[in-house]
Amino acid sequence: QVMLYESPGGAVQAGDSLTLSCEPARRTVSNYVRAWFRQAPGKEREGVAAISWSGSATSYGDSVKGRFTISRDNAKNTLYLQMNSLKPEDTAVYYCAATLTPYSDLVLVTSAEYTTWGQGTQVTVSS
Repeated sequence: QVMLYESPGGAVQAGDSLTLSCEPARRTVSNYVRAWFRQAPGKEREGVAAISWSGSATSYGDSVKGRFTISRDNAKNTLYLQMNSLKPEDTAVYYCAATLTPYSDLVLVTSAEYTTWGQGTQVTVSS
């Protein structure tokens, strides 16, 4: 069973930038499609961004397009989420997710398709 760990989030001001990272414990996830999701209080979990295990294909939620960038370093088994121009509505618990796939360019965008999750990290953006 792969375990995922997100870096600490934080409390920032609107317009600030923040980068999250996610690493697995003990096992490689280089051939896993990976993603970030978030959940705000009282709302359903929302897809933020996803990336194929080759890194060649990405997908973004409409609310973060142009502001967030997902990337991965397979040599380090690390997934990143660069968040720029943060808004108060980006406040949420952010989760990284992964699932094994034989397809190098596959991107999955719904939470039900992911088998492994991190514990979540809080990001709070104040106006």
